[in-house]
Amino acid sequence: MIVWIIFIALILIFLALDLGVFNRTPHIISTKEASIWTGVWVTISFLFSGVIYWLYSSDIISNVDNLTPTDATLKYITGYLIELSLSVDNIFVIAVIFASFRIPLKYQHRVLFWGILGAIVFRALMIFFGVILIKKFSFTTYIFGAFLIFTAYRMLASREEKFNPKKSFIYRQVRKFVPITSHMNGEHFFIKLRHIRAATPLFIALIIIEFTDVLFALDSIPAILAITSDPFLVFTSNIFAILGLRSMYFFLSNMLTKFYYLKFSLISILTFVGIKLILAHHIKFPEWFSLTFIALSLLVGIVISLRSAKESDHNNF
Repeated sequence: MIVWIIFIALILIFLALDLGVFNRTPHIISTKEASIWTGVWVTISFLFSGVIYWLYSSDIISNVDNLTPTDATLKYITGYLIELSLSVDNIFVIAVIFASFRIPLKYQHRVLFWGILGAIVFRALMIFFGVILIKKFSFTTYIFGAFLIFTAYRMLASREEKFNPKKSFIYRQVRKFVPITSHMNGEHFFIKLRHIRAATPLFIALIIIEFTDVLFALDSIPAILAITSDPFLVFTSNIFAILGLRSMYFFLSNMLTKFYYLKFSLISILTFVGIKLILAHHIKFPEWFSLTFIALSLLVGIVISLRSAKESDHNNF
């Protein structure tokens, strides 16, 4: 339990430093700044695998699944890569939401900060109940596996439809309870107009981002549960992927069109982990195999996307 408390405390301390020190003054996040922070978070996330190895080679943490230190480390890295790859779609939706509500670049970091803080709470709850379901009812692995394969098929067969946040169910429901204004008031979520207190576009963007993250978590949580049902490994890999999402957004938001074929990498990953869940009670995949498959899927998708984008740019000249 002490390990959980220390980990959560460190995350909260960093978030406090993030908003109170590093980004106290609203400013536009440059590509250089975003790339530096993306590198920092990816580095920290992979270095934490060393902490995982140390924790699971000692009696400091409860090893409910009796994992070897090596297996625990590989499961953590695999889970982190899954969560990071599935975040790409989330980044695209966030970009659409910000554009729809015309959120100035210098205020987007604040919205993402509170959005990610909420995502940590929601995902912690979903992980908690997801682990309980798998531990208590073994048949849920079949349900989760089938759901992931269906999600992969839906992603493959779906047409490219433009997402309009102002026509979403959440936006319509919020309008029923809170007056909404199109006026910005700096980085504030609410503004006082005459005798009423109205929500600014920042608050509406935050609410929609929170709910879309919950929807994305419906895919990502079962996906990582296919790798491990150890709550600490699931939680830490999820949290590091979420914390790196902000810098990744500012780094990738202007380059998302260049990563078109990454969609097929996500489809292959979801299909693989779905099959792995369904066969969990019959076939045990080696940890190195899962990690290799997911890493190669991402690498192939990125390489093909970049080559295609380069050829497209060359043909335009």
